[in-house]
Amino acid sequence: MPQGKPEVVPDDGLTTRQRRHRPILAVHTGVMKGKSTAAFGMALRAWNQGWSIGVFQFVKSAKWRVGEETALRVLGESGQGGPVEWHKMGEGWSWARKKGSEDDHAANAREGWAEIKRRLAAERHDFYVLDEFTYPLHWGWIDVADVVETLRERPGRQHVVITGRNAPRELLDAADLVAEMTKVKHPMDAGQKGQRGIEW
Repeated sequence: MPQGKPEVVPDDGLTTRQRRHRPILAVHTGVMKGKSTAAFGMALRAWNQGWSIGVFQFVKSAKWRVGEETALRVLGESGQGGPVEWHKMGEGWSWARKKGSEDDHAANAREGWAEIKRRLAAERHDFYVLDEFTYPLHWGWIDVADVVETLRERPGRQHVVITGRNAPRELLDAADLVAEMTKVKHPMDAGQKGQRGIEW
């Protein structure tokens, strides 16, 4: 894709403008850090366009206060850009107002996916970040075929980015954009622990 130009223009009957405004399904996977960071960078661009953003975190602890969450919450309340909603499975989904436990992560993950399906059907957001969503798929908590069908059939112009390791092949095949983060070198290889401003 030199200089942002496609190498092949498909014979699909769409104009360049129509093709440019197609909804994108992106998957950020692989073993290296940066998957969520890249997704939140895309969310910043979406916010700047005035789009409604829904962030759903499926694995991260509710106790973690990551920088992207703080920044996007503040931006969402700023009156500029688009509104931002942020939901974490680990604190009990905000719409359910109930605490999760170690025993019901799978049920909580299914509940989160059910809410996302409702929002997609209602075209609630313009841009979705399903952070670490590949893990409940990989673990068999959520049906991959249902996810792929729902995302393929989603109405309107809703963009979705999914992050996490071990993305299922069916999801990768359905995606428009797939990025795999591979490790060349990491400070932890030399025994260094994560640090503020870099990992969170």
